[in-house]
Amino acid sequence: MGGFTPAMIGCFGHDTLFLLARFGQWACWLLLVGFMLDLADGAVARQFNACSALGAKLDDFADFTSFGVATALLLHTHSIVDGFLVIVYALAVFVRLCFFTSEIPFIYRGLPCTYASAILACTSLLTGSHLVVLRVVSVIMILFMVDQGFYPHDKILESQLWKKMVFTGGENQ
Repeated sequence: MGGFTPAMIGCFGHDTLFLLARFGQWACWLLLVGFMLDLADGAVARQFNACSALGAKLDDFADFTSFGVATALLLHTHSIVDGFLVIVYALAVFVRLCFFTSEIPFIYRGLPCTYASAILACTSLLTGSHLVVLRVVSVIMILFMVDQGFYPHDKILESQLWKKMVFTGGENQ
């Protein structure tokens, strides 16, 4: 997986700095940019058949740091319970990346951590970082990430039929 992965690793560094400086809204936006870069990275790698073992490892590292550690920091640890939730969230991302592979082509097992991160970032932006809402949504995302259910791969979402459905408002033409 190619050129966007280093950009994602760079976004993680900036994201952490913003979080540590208490610029939560900017951190959320950077997580969403990282989400879009991750989608673009996979699409470009598949389009040009530029997949490699090193690229896959870098992508997993970028996913863990950006969508695991940095997203967990959105939970604003104020107590031991919050710290425990941050650790569990990061571990759920780790488990999801390491152990949940599907034998079915273009199908994920468990919600991808990139989607969970995007949902948490959007929740934080929409609720003004309301801690109770963020805690509830993070627990739900943890459960979905370690769920054994199947989720469609990005390649399915890139299909022409899917684009037509989106651009025509859901009508299948």
